[in-house]
Amino acid sequence: MAHPRILVLESQRFQRNVLVKMLDQLGVPAVLQANDSEHAMAQLQACGGVDIVLCDVADRSLDCLELLQRARQAGLARAVVFCSELHPALRRSVVRMRYLSGLQVLGVLSQPLQLRALRQLLRGYCQRHTPSVRPSVSKALPTEQEIHQGLALGEFRAWFQPKFMLSTGRLAGVEVLARWEHPTRGVLLPAEFLAAVLAYDLIDQMFMQLLEQGLSLLGVLRRQQIQLELAFNLHASQLLNNELMGHIQQALLRHGLPGSTLLFELAENGLLDISPRIQEHLLRLRMLGCGLSIDDFGMGFSSLKLLCQLPFNQLKLDGEFVRHMDEPLSRAMVASTLALARSLDMSLVIEGIGTQRTYEGVLALGCDIGQGFYLARPMAGHRLLMWLETHVAGQSAASDNA
Repeated sequence: MAHPRILVLESQRFQRNVLVKMLDQLGVPAVLQANDSEHAMAQLQACGGVDIVLCDVADRSLDCLELLQRARQAGLARAVVFCSELHPALRRSVVRMRYLSGLQVLGVLSQPLQLRALRQLLRGYCQRHTPSVRPSVSKALPTEQEIHQGLALGEFRAWFQPKFMLSTGRLAGVEVLARWEHPTRGVLLPAEFLAAVLAYDLIDQMFMQLLEQGLSLLGVLRRQQIQLELAFNLHASQLLNNELMGHIQQALLRHGLPGSTLLFELAENGLLDISPRIQEHLLRLRMLGCGLSIDDFGMGFSSLKLLCQLPFNQLKLDGEFVRHMDEPLSRAMVASTLALARSLDMSLVIEGIGTQRTYEGVLALGCDIGQGFYLARPMAGHRLLMWLETHVAGQSAASDNA
């Protein structure tokens, strides 16, 4: 049986050494070590990620929760084990949790650490998952020059993933996803370049190229009398840019399209510390007629007050919550989020519908809109045009036979 790749994040050298020695006794060959969160993130990026993070969530100096969120967003970790001495009430809460920051919670190792308990947690993980097979050294993040060159040559392309009305199968819109069609490395996903694009402050340039590609595609569809809402991802920091807001407005005018054709998705955890300027630009987008969606809902810590104050009109529930729809906790999360969205007069989109069972589960709860590989995979623009032709024809035939 393959062993999982593991990162041990522990500020105390003695405790860290104990964990590493225990893992060595269990035959785990690939163990990374870090004594703080920044070092841990650098290790994850350098090796291409791990299966499991072992960390002391009670150690405030480590800021484990922030690290786990960043690792999950970058696709650099899958599960977490807490090696902490927790208050009994807190321990009971953590033990019952299935996910934290999008990572599967395998359990809690209490002090003193016991080899048998660690073995059971790792064995349970390996029985449910195939440990990732990654090279010991991954490809480094692209350099600033490489990204500039890719932007100049138009290598960053908009790909499109449809969203559907679950009860009818009717198209509800399309999300625009960034892909780097690299000349030598093939099609790269955001996990392989987005951190670098943000670090080099090139996110606006990439977004503007994707926006232009998306609006041009809408022009083609308009001539075919097909109307479509496009959803774009925005990083909260982009909303500090007055010029970008003006660019969106001018692009709509140039293409002769109403603001209602665009919806902008912002990750929930990017809205935790929102400035007056960001609030102003959110309102400006809504006044243009654009929709606003809170992406990865349930993975951050937004408050009811925040939801009521900001001009969002859609919630997008993270796919982690629907992967086990046969379990009561998952159904409760989906049902409560649906009730919250309706009470706030928002639509709810279910992400991550990857199987028929998940589809049937969210449909049975009354969810309206869904997205996921089971329904349709992301595709390049020319493939979307062919897909739409088939889909529209199929919907027309279904309507005629009804």
